[in-house]
Amino acid sequence: MHIADRKGYPKFICEQPPYSLLDRRIENDIVPMCQAYDLGLMTWSPLAQGILAGRYQHEDDFPDGSRASQKSICAERITDRGIQAARKVSERAQVNGQSATALAVAWILHQPAITSVIIGPRTPAHLEDLLKADDIRLSRDDLAWFDSLVPPGTFVSDHFNTAGWRPDAPDGLLSRWDAPE
Repeated sequence: MHIADRKGYPKFICEQPPYSLLDRRIENDIVPMCQAYDLGLMTWSPLAQGILAGRYQHEDDFPDGSRASQKSICAERITDRGIQAARKVSERAQVNGQSATALAVAWILHQPAITSVIIGPRTPAHLEDLLKADDIRLSRDDLAWFDSLVPPGTFVSDHFNTAGWRPDAPDGLLSRWDAPE
């Protein structure tokens, strides 16, 4: 941003980080930076790689064809704490006559500075369900409930596990990436 400003280059207009209820760490640094520089925030992985869709039932048992069954970097994101949080979101959604996926996306749409959410539906039915998120209105009590489930700025599923630069990376991450293959 500073180089673009100093040299008269086109400036960035948005940032595109992963963001879901299960990994809220962008609230610590990326969200404030985007607000300070008037950057849009187009987040991806709102369902935390399917965890919030109920795709995973146990942290060591992955459905055939899932990303976690095919790539270790994806498998590392599946945690018991993430699965437990997803179950609670699903229970809350059912009580309100909503799907867990729509509720998870609605939560993101209610967060400050988020300008859009990149979704990746695999079927027309998935798309129809996810579009319902725009009609869900969350109250302050709803938002407080989500905050109690996964506190702001924290994570229960590491979707930045390829980003060893993060100051809040789990122990051992930097050494893993620095180690020879």
